[in-house]
Amino acid sequence: MEDYKIKLDAFEGPMDLLMHLIEKNKLDIYDIPIAELTRQYLDYLDKFREFNIEIASSFLVMAATLLQIKSRMMLPKAPQEEGEPEEDPRFELVQRILEYRKFKQVSQVLGDMAGIQERFVAREPMELPVHHLPPGNLSLQQLVEAFHTVLSVKEELSIPKALVEPEEYSIKDKMENIILLLGRSRGKLLFSEAFRSGTRSELIVTFLALLELMKLRTVTVKQQRPFAEIYICVREEGVHA
Repeated sequence: MEDYKIKLDAFEGPMDLLMHLIEKNKLDIYDIPIAELTRQYLDYLDKFREFNIEIASSFLVMAATLLQIKSRMMLPKAPQEEGEPEEDPRFELVQRILEYRKFKQVSQVLGDMAGIQERFVAREPMELPVHHLPPGNLSLQQLVEAFHTVLSVKEELSIPKALVEPEEYSIKDKMENIILLLGRSRGKLLFSEAFRSGTRSELIVTFLALLELMKLRTVTVKQQRPFAEIYICVREEGVHA
């Protein structure tokens, strides 16, 4: 006699076994051939016993349920009053199978999402170091817009590279220059006066120097009302760079 192997699938419970049998045999859930389904279900339980596999009580309860539905399907139907819907003994089982299928599909989707997420490493949000943003009643966006206004009235000088190499400007030098201008104007300087002359590159470095002074709380910017002139002022408690 030739050797042969029988592979028994593992099922999470009786509903999982029922779904397996329905999908394997392509049965219509809404019109289950209960006799055939019961026979195949009991065949599986017999295979469990044959291989000394312990059968959980839930599988036996489902077997009893299937046999009860099968017997009710075989009994003669009681006469129904006209217009009264005919009761189907399989209705409750069908509802349970549909609900189980829905949760199993959701579980599969969540499992796939978890598998994808496992490839990534997450961390808790970190507190970023807080620098002192422009104080007073002006936002950084307002300062940028004011600077663009200054640039729009400044003409870019075009110098042939063959004659003169472009100068390099440092933020530190421009910070000292702004402090010098503030000293000459008694600690209060019109915003546009800080950008009186220079190439576009020089003006940009000057603007960065102003932001650095504000971050160090050396100077502040003020505006009495919307659309009024912006002034750069020395902070009385500030420490000069």
